[in-house]
Amino acid sequence: MNIGIIGAGNIGSALGARFVELGHEVVISNSRGPETLGDVVADTGATAVSAWDAARGRDLVVITIPEFRVPELPDDLFEGVPDDVVVVDTNNYYPRNRDGRIDAIEDGMTEARWVAEQVGRPGLVKAFNNIHSARLRSGGRPAGDPERIALPYAGDDAGAKGTVAALIDALGFDPVDAGSLDDSWRQQPGTPCYGTDLGETDLRAALATAPRERPADFRAE
Repeated sequence: MNIGIIGAGNIGSALGARFVELGHEVVISNSRGPETLGDVVADTGATAVSAWDAARGRDLVVITIPEFRVPELPDDLFEGVPDDVVVVDTNNYYPRNRDGRIDAIEDGMTEARWVAEQVGRPGLVKAFNNIHSARLRSGGRPAGDPERIALPYAGDDAGAKGTVAALIDALGFDPVDAGSLDDSWRQQPGTPCYGTDLGETDLRAALATAPRERPADFRAE
């Protein structure tokens, strides 16, 4: 696959390195320009491009930037990009220590639905947001390994979800369908599956028992 990554932080770099290892063609971008990504390129093997270019000519695009910076993405980021290009959102909302208040999320919209509306891609898939980057980079295991971790993904487009599930599996994790984009609150910060290393059975239980109300630590003050 030809994969574009928008965001060169911990998760973006971990995904970039692993996708390159799997043989995919990977480009990566940040907000400061490709000329600032020398260390990331050396670390991951990805090619540095602009955010706009990261969304063009790709089979899949990953958005992995701080939540409050999503509205700063180019207005024409996906203009002319075919609808069948899969878009993945890894973002999390941290209102108290990074993002500030986002009213729509505070009023109950899922983080992923908000991102989808901001970038104009309703078929977006939420994934890779509940795992630490170090585990994402080195924690993959073969299918059937008793130590294999499971990862949730959520979205409304069955085809896009299938593509993301296959990538999760190829990375060495068991993919677990967490439902629609409006169900993606089950894997947001503060839920039982956030930041934990769970097998498939335990992950399904954690998703099923997640409380709907966002914990106080993950709400704006």
